[in-house]
Amino acid sequence: MPTAYDAPEVLDRREGPNGEVVLRRHGELLQIIANGCFLMDTSDGRSERLLVDAARDTLGGRTRPDLLIGGLGVGFSLAHAAADPLWGRIAVVERERAIIDWHRAGPLRDLTQQALTDPRAEIVEADLVEYVNETSDTFDALCLDIDNGPDWTVTEGNHSLYSAGGLASCARVLRPGGVLAVWSAQPSPEFEETLRNAGFHQVRTEEIPVARGVPDVVHLAVRPG
Repeated sequence: MPTAYDAPEVLDRREGPNGEVVLRRHGELLQIIANGCFLMDTSDGRSERLLVDAARDTLGGRTRPDLLIGGLGVGFSLAHAAADPLWGRIAVVERERAIIDWHRAGPLRDLTQQALTDPRAEIVEADLVEYVNETSDTFDALCLDIDNGPDWTVTEGNHSLYSAGGLASCARVLRPGGVLAVWSAQPSPEFEETLRNAGFHQVRTEEIPVARGVPDVVHLAVRPG
């Protein structure tokens, strides 16, 4: 494991449509940094696995449900979903070409190579905000992991996704009874209230234990049938 004195090694640095994206190695860990903001690394993946499993469990026995994942990141959510035979189609929306490249032929390839050969899985290169507004596809579950949470977005444009209007667009791509699951670095009672005001039912928050500090959480909500 890296120490506080290790200097991270930059493996790739790109300018994308939304600013700078960096992949770096810190000891054994790979880290993604966007516009100077730490997004995620390969240290654990527990949060991403819980995000996917919580959505699946909330669906409650639906046969071969289709899953939409917002954000590829280091690939934990995709890999975990593809390892579960319960899921049907698994679509991942990622707006950064650099991150997609790092998975297809770069340092993150080992984490998702098997998932990307699964015929159920596909990567859609698109901005999630635009995708949920424009696509004609619908899914049984939508897992969002594109920010550090509703109150801590990576880019200013993402704020709209967590508003009443943005949540209405999320509901639009969900089938009746579909589940929205949103990862967050901290609890947000205000976001829970926004979910209810946007018409979602069964709103709740599940905590993810961490070694220290405020727990990570997954916000869960169901589109009415």
